Amino acid sequence: MQYTELGRTGIKVSRLCFGTMSFGGDADEKTSAALFNRCRDAGVNFFDCANIYSNGRAEEILGKLIKGSRDELVITTKVFGKMGDGPDDRGLSRPAIMKAVEASLKRLGTDRVDFYFCHMFDPAVPMEESLRAMDDLVRKGKVRHPAISNWAAWQVEKALGLCALRKYARVACLQPMYSLVKRQAEAEILPMAAEEGLGVIPYSPLAGGLLTGKYAGGARPEAGRFNSNAMYEKRYGEAWIHEAAARFAEYARAKGRHPVALANAWVMSHPAVTAPIIGARNLEQLEPALGAADIALTPGERLEISALSREPAVATDRSEERVI
Repeated sequence: MQYTELGRTGIKVSRLCFGTMSFGGDADEKTSAALFNRCRDAGVNFFDCANIYSNGRAEEILGKLIKGSRDELVITTKVFGKMGDGPDDRGLSRPAIMKAVEASLKRLGTDRVDFYFCHMFDPAVPMEESLRAMDDLVRKGKVRHPAISNWAAWQVEKALGLCALRKYARVACLQPMYSLVKRQAEAEILPMAAEEGLGVIPYSPLAGGLLTGKYAGGARPEAGRFNSNAMYEKRYGEAWIHEAAARFAEYARAKGRHPVALANAWVMSHPAVTAPIIGARNLEQLEPALGAADIALTPGERLEISALSREPAVATDRSEERVI
C-alpha cells in the first residue's frame, strides 16, 4: 500500500480509503469486522463513515473496530442527513452540527474525528454559520479538519474565502462523486482542489456497481444496487452510460485486469485525487477493490480508458483550451 499526504494537512493516508456505508446494513457486524481487518492487513489506514449510514449503526460498528488502534487511523464522518424528527436533527445549522458531532463521537467511541464532512449543501442555513460551528469544533479538539461533500465548486470557493476572511479553520478535503461515467468533477472541482491544495476522496468509483462488469450486455444480477435502489437506476439510467460500462468491461478483460481494480485505479490516477473510497458488502467484493493499489496506470492507459466514456463539458465555452 502506498501513502500520501492529504492536501496540505500533513496527514498521511493510504491511497485507498474504505467506505463503511455497508456496515450495519448489507454487512452485519461479523462481516464488517472481517472487511475492516482485511483492509488493515492490506495497509489501509483511512476509513470513511457518516452518521446516516444505517442510522448510526455504521459508526457504532466502526467505533468498536478502531478501539486499540485509533491513533493509527484516519477517521471521517459526516453531518447533514436526518437522524430524528426534531428541528436540530438534520442540516447544517449550528445546533444541528453541535448535536450531531456529539452523537457521532459517542457512537465512534473517540474524542475526535480527523475530517468532519458537511454531507450536502444546506441552502436554508447561512454558510458562515456552518463554518463558524466547524471552526469551534476544531478549536475544541473534536474535529481536526472541516471537509465538504457534494458541494459545487463555487460553493467550496466561497467557503474557502469565508474561512480566510474570518480566520476559521480551513476546509481541507472534498468528497465528490467521480467515476469513469460520472466525470463532472473534472470540469471544476478537481482543478480547483489541485489549485487550493485540498484533499479529494471521491465516492462511487464503481458507479454503483455498474463498472464491475456484472451488468455488461444488459445482464441483471439478482443481487445488486440497481435491483434494490431506484436512485441508482435514475443516476446511471442513460443508455450511453451502460454502453460506456460495457466498453470498459471489454477493455479490462483485454488487458487482463479485474474491472473493479481497474475502475478504482483510473479514479486514483487523476493527479488531484488523494484516495478513492472503495466499498464492499463482503470479502469477495473487497479483494479486487484492494487490487487497485497494485495498478499504476500510465498516462497513455488513462487516456485509453477515458476515451471509453464521455468527457464533461469544459468550465467555459473555449473548448479548444481543454487541459487534461
